[in-house]
Amino acid sequence: MKLSTKRGALIVNGTLAVLLLGGAGIAYSSLGGESSSAEAAGSAGAAARTVAVTRGTVVASVSASGAVTSARSRSLGFGTGGTVEKIYVAPGDKVRAGQILARLDDTAARESLDAAAAALDSADDDTSTAASYARYVTARNTYREARRTAAGTVIKAPFAGTVTAVNGTVGGSASGSSASASGSESGSASGSGSGSGASGSNASNGSTARSGGFIELADTGRLQLVGNFTESDVTRLKVGQQAAVRFDALPGVTAGGEVTQIQPTATTSDNVVQYPVTISFAKAPEEVRLGQTATVEVTVGRAENVLAVPSSVVSTAGGRTTVTVLRDGRQVTTPVEVGVRGLTLTEITSGLAEGDQVVRPAAAGTSQQGGFPGLGGGGGGTGRLGRIGGGGGGDGGR
Repeated sequence: MKLSTKRGALIVNGTLAVLLLGGAGIAYSSLGGESSSAEAAGSAGAAARTVAVTRGTVVASVSASGAVTSARSRSLGFGTGGTVEKIYVAPGDKVRAGQILARLDDTAARESLDAAAAALDSADDDTSTAASYARYVTARNTYREARRTAAGTVIKAPFAGTVTAVNGTVGGSASGSSASASGSESGSASGSGSGSGASGSNASNGSTARSGGFIELADTGRLQLVGNFTESDVTRLKVGQQAAVRFDALPGVTAGGEVTQIQPTATTSDNVVQYPVTISFAKAPEEVRLGQTATVEVTVGRAENVLAVPSSVVSTAGGRTTVTVLRDGRQVTTPVEVGVRGLTLTEITSGLAEGDQVVRPAAAGTSQQGGFPGLGGGGGGTGRLGRIGGGGGGDGGR
């Protein structure tokens, strides 16, 4: 019996030894495989993180948002007060230069003009004395004023354009007021319609409207965009620079233009200082309408056939600009001088040669983790031998 017991123990121990040796062999093979895979991945990662210095075109630009406006618009009003007798147009109507747009009841104005004309004729008969000449001058001035008042009872279009608003109704009251104009062209004459700013009557109760003109007119054939650029970007802008405009409501529709005006004074909103800049369209697309929002991108620098690298690989600190170059398998920080800086590419004027391999910055949030499969290490693997695994929180059982 004792012999049988010893023989059984030897068999069990031999079996355990074979199992342990087999397990060790499997673990070693796994370690070797993982190491080879990690080395291959490391080599591939190093290759993927470099980019060659090449020649190309570098474009630098600044952008802003704004709204489409007319380069020529007027707020038109009457040159005198009175009751609105006729309105000949409605919003959206296209009009020609000199066309009558609205008229006041001119009965009183015509009567005054006729009386002034008669008085002038009478005074003109005798100007031989100083007193008679003075009466003539007074009569002449009265006639001229009456003529202006009569002319002010109508609004005429100062240029061909589109009516964008009518701020009054027939039968309402209108009063002459100081002129106002908007756009790149302005004027202040009133009466015949080349003037502006007189307010019209309110449509609901006939009271005098105080904001805007009686009729708003815009030249829709001359459109522009006014974009608000930050104080850092506006220093790079100059009149005549080319621009590209994209419209928020019109995907795929673009327009070319150029900077035509840079306002010398800034506006401040939420502690952000911005400068209005006018971009005139070379030719506005037919789909574009007044008031539409758009984004404008102005080209402020361009360099062709120059050495260039991705802007993301260029670092500037303490007034020193550098890139990291891969040389003989080593990463070397190399000072460079740059020219035009674009959003995607930066021009290199010295410090690098064509074909140099520049190291890309490591992507944020990436890491490499190793360890035996099922042994917990590094990344928190799970397995039956989890208790053997090193740090990282293996969650295996016994």
